[in-house]
Amino acid sequence: MDLRLNGKHVLITGGSKGIGKGIAKAFLAEGASVAIAARGEESLQAAKQELGDVAIYQADLTKEEERERFFHTYIRDYGNIDILINNAGGSNGSSALETDMELFHQAMELNYFSAVHLSKLAVNEMKKQGSGSIINITSIFGRESGGKVTYNNAKAALISFTKSLADEVIPFGIRVNSVAPGSILHPTGNWQKRLDENPEKIKQFVKDEIPAGRFGTVDEVANVAVFLASDQASWVVGASVNVDGGQSRMNF
Repeated sequence: MDLRLNGKHVLITGGSKGIGKGIAKAFLAEGASVAIAARGEESLQAAKQELGDVAIYQADLTKEEERERFFHTYIRDYGNIDILINNAGGSNGSSALETDMELFHQAMELNYFSAVHLSKLAVNEMKKQGSGSIINITSIFGRESGGKVTYNNAKAALISFTKSLADEVIPFGIRVNSVAPGSILHPTGNWQKRLDENPEKIKQFVKDEIPAGRFGTVDEVANVAVFLASDQASWVVGASVNVDGGQSRMNF
């Protein structure tokens, strides 16, 4: 299938590792012009060395002023944005009662407010050209209970925001959707760390919790994100798409 993404300007947050880097690789394979943003300069340089023709932007996406700075620098460099992938995220804390309020605030800034803010900035640019696509990388644990409470809360909020923004901006030719991965195994992720620490426990988790019988891969998430961002998904608006090998327990 020709996704017609050649030359499209794509910006991916959290793009130096894991799912974000996989998404960058998939867009590059489609001929897109790809830029990635992340907090760590070292990881960005390593990703650039691995991926090749990508632009890199260092920014702490938990800080509003840095989001503004890096986004406007990107627009100055490229002139416009066709596709925004909000992938920056992470989990912290433990149970609700044992997690300090500061960690709740941090989780919302990283997982939720960064995506909200950058989406608003991107929409302002996309309106000028009458087209665009925004993909928010969420989690099955934003669609149902599970995971750490701060992460669950923030991803649930982002899924809700996705639908609200999608309905608001589709009249301008801008589509907004989200991808909700299940348990994805990659070298820099939490599941790899847990697998290394206790392989028997994690093998039992996979057997008990994932009907497909294995972890998902970064490429399997990336392929869905790239499709949703393309015009081939032109009638998909405000959706939250599970990519989880049957792991989630919801009926929809």
